[in-house]
Amino acid sequence: MSPVSESYLGITGYLIFWLLFVVAFFFFIQRLIFLFNLIRLGRPENRFDRLFFRIKSAFVIFFSQWSNLKTTSLRDPAAIGHAIMLWSLTLFAIGYLIFIGLGAGFGLNSILFNTTFEGIFFSVLDIAALLVILAMIWVIIKRYLIVPERLKREQDFTEKIIQPLLITGITLLMLFHLGIESFRYAAYGIPDSGSLLGKPLARAILATNISQVTYILIYRILWWLNYVLLLGALVYAPYSKHLHPLTSFANITFRSLTPKGSLKPVDLQKPETAGAAKIQDFTWKQLLDLYACTWCGKCHIACPAQLSGKPLSPRELILGLKEHLMETGSIISKTKKSNLTVESREKNAPNIMQNEQVEDTAVIGKVINEEAIWSCTTCRTCQDVCPVYNEHIHKIIDLRRYLQMISTTGTAHDCLKNLRVRGNPWRGTMHARTDWIEDLDIRIVGENSKVDILFWVGCTGALEDRSLKVTQSVARILQLAGVNFGILGEEELCCGDPARRLGAEHIYQMLATNNIQLLQSYNIRKIVTACPHCYNTLKNEYPQLGGNFEVFHHTELIEDLIKKQKLKPVSASRELRVTYQDPCYLGRYNDIYESPRNLIKSIPGLSLFEMENSRNLSFCCGGGGGRMWLEEKTGQRINEMRLQHALGSKSQIIATACPFCLQMFEDAVRSREESESMQVLDIAELLYDHLKIQQDNIRFKDSD
Repeated sequence: MSPVSESYLGITGYLIFWLLFVVAFFFFIQRLIFLFNLIRLGRPENRFDRLFFRIKSAFVIFFSQWSNLKTTSLRDPAAIGHAIMLWSLTLFAIGYLIFIGLGAGFGLNSILFNTTFEGIFFSVLDIAALLVILAMIWVIIKRYLIVPERLKREQDFTEKIIQPLLITGITLLMLFHLGIESFRYAAYGIPDSGSLLGKPLARAILATNISQVTYILIYRILWWLNYVLLLGALVYAPYSKHLHPLTSFANITFRSLTPKGSLKPVDLQKPETAGAAKIQDFTWKQLLDLYACTWCGKCHIACPAQLSGKPLSPRELILGLKEHLMETGSIISKTKKSNLTVESREKNAPNIMQNEQVEDTAVIGKVINEEAIWSCTTCRTCQDVCPVYNEHIHKIIDLRRYLQMISTTGTAHDCLKNLRVRGNPWRGTMHARTDWIEDLDIRIVGENSKVDILFWVGCTGALEDRSLKVTQSVARILQLAGVNFGILGEEELCCGDPARRLGAEHIYQMLATNNIQLLQSYNIRKIVTACPHCYNTLKNEYPQLGGNFEVFHHTELIEDLIKKQKLKPVSASRELRVTYQDPCYLGRYNDIYESPRNLIKSIPGLSLFEMENSRNLSFCCGGGGGRMWLEEKTGQRINEMRLQHALGSKSQIIATACPFCLQMFEDAVRSREESESMQVLDIAELLYDHLKIQQDNIRFKDSD
């Protein structure tokens, strides 16, 4: 009954079966070894901690397809089709292992055929086959008829040929499955335990009244065609440009388990580890990312830099690095392995020179230009939407580190000079760090360290004119609630976020080390700050340098004070529409979405209206990643794009919880001349104005 048990021109089917398998498997393994050796070119990185948890959670993430399905929308439901494909093809892979590998290859089909197990399993595969065929039809529609923006990119000749071949191959496998089972039933009899579609299809075939010999012949031909196609897919998979079916599970397994807001520190005693200039300067995990990319384009259409017309595309960065790795990796590997004598070097001088030239080929300027590197706002949207947990930002930061610490770049020179010399990034400010406390009875920890919590003011909160009002509002709210707090005053240095995101790791570590030593000398345990960038750095990155503190964002602490009834907001003078901007470093980086909204909702008379792209899909204001101190010369201004989203909510107030967002929105409102219809306020300002029970005479501007 099994085609493998038959002989063909005097050659047993088992010999043909295993010979084909050995040849295919040889090429498969050979290519896998090549790909693995390319990854080994990368620098070492420990991603093997908590290995059992990594594998267990990767199974859940991978087979639930949640990382893919979480971005599904009515405008782009493709993730559903992808999930169906994965689940269905996984079932087929299990079926191939059982019925082809064990059944045909080891002669166990006599035990497996016509059993209840086979009938049930094949019925499931029948449904899966239909779903895959429907998914393939959907792929054709979205690839060739209604192409979403994320899939629009220039394709080379190979890509244009391979895509339809893949669609055809997968569809053929599904049709072969249905044909094999139905012709087998027609040839050898329809069992009572037959599959869901196999039995009716077999009856339809029998109605043609073709001879049994013909049924058997067609059955055998289909079986061997199916087997050869499977082996062809096995060989093709590691040679394909689409390597994610082989590597995405591993990439998810070895994803970062550190806090989302932390970057990997640089060992300043080993300058060779500072940044990346060549492909082998990235870590092995960063190179694995390149294989795992699914080409889905979700990062491409979510990136504010790309959407605003900047030269950066997270997708093209990954694909460009992958192509560069494939082009130069094997030569670099051979060069590293070679240990030639003087005579052999002279003999092979031309080849060696070529190899060394390839090895020295820089990524910067070849794969990605400097403008693209500096276009990133580190908003993390690309990583948040990536279904395989690629880490785009870490690669960009490594490129920046090379430019700032090894090479020479004038980018952000003034900002970094100020950080190094003055301890803050602001140039030309006339304020001292304690000017804002005038008329406020606020303790300075250096004078009286008996405080329950430290208010970390931050550079922008202490030195930038508009943000001073926010800082004062936070302080007054804490005073109204009876919180025993203090500030560092003139001793406070920048937390280091701008330096670190701009690639100047040495300046960041200098600032962070000084701050940690100062905080520890005052025995500080709890910190509250109104800046998400300070919050993220203090909470997620200072522990890398030994600074472990309990850190709160001001919206978290104030929400808790309201719950404890230490604060009670009063009603607004009239009904007002408020929209809220989720700061990237508060939301996507630290998953704080509800506290700011709860504060807005706690004020009677205010109605919260979400703008386009909110919460984890919030659109960046454009100020992160050090961009606050860089000119935006190319494309549309990101803050003006985000203002357009806010105007769409028809709100009178834009509420923020970040000094960068506040400043970027204020600039956009002024440039768009919208200040008559819309105010930009930090939530602390908004709330404090509704805590001043006896002075609640604030007048909000009408939108009319």
